[in-house]
Amino acid sequence: MKKLIPLLILLFFINNNSFAAGSGGDDGSGKLIGKLNEYQRAIKLVKSAKKLEKKGKLEKAKKKYQKANDYLHEANKKDPLKPDILNYLGFTTRKLGDNENAEIYYLLGLKQNPNHNGINEYLGELYLATDRPEKAKERLLVLKNCNCEEYNELKALIEGTKKSKY
Repeated sequence: MKKLIPLLILLFFINNNSFAAGSGGDDGSGKLIGKLNEYQRAIKLVKSAKKLEKKGKLEKAKKKYQKANDYLHEANKKDPLKPDILNYLGFTTRKLGDNENAEIYYLLGLKQNPNHNGINEYLGELYLATDRPEKAKERLLVLKNCNCEEYNELKALIEGTKKSKY
């Protein structure tokens, strides 16, 4: 039992986010992010950028999307072709105005996981934004049985009952 306790303590610290790989930094607001990996940093920046966007602070949001995009490229180099990374690479690339490359990231992600809810929703949004509603409806069909928020969001956008929040 005495040997088990140090092992459990070690496992706790290994699994604790504060000991994750990566170095500290800030999210552009001066707040310390801590020891997060590139993907985790990017997600924090995306969330922050979305809030800024809702407040109409588009230039500040764009800077955060760019920094998140940079972190996501680093994450993709270290751990290539992960659908979650490709989803956010597509999202941030789209937010930066590059729909062509955003679509490439989404399609790469779908090759890895054709049923990825986030990619299917965001790709559907991209198709709507680029005047390809039939392709957006194809993405909706993939999401049809997921019983998820992504289905409802994309459906409302396709039906025109909602404007894109992203």
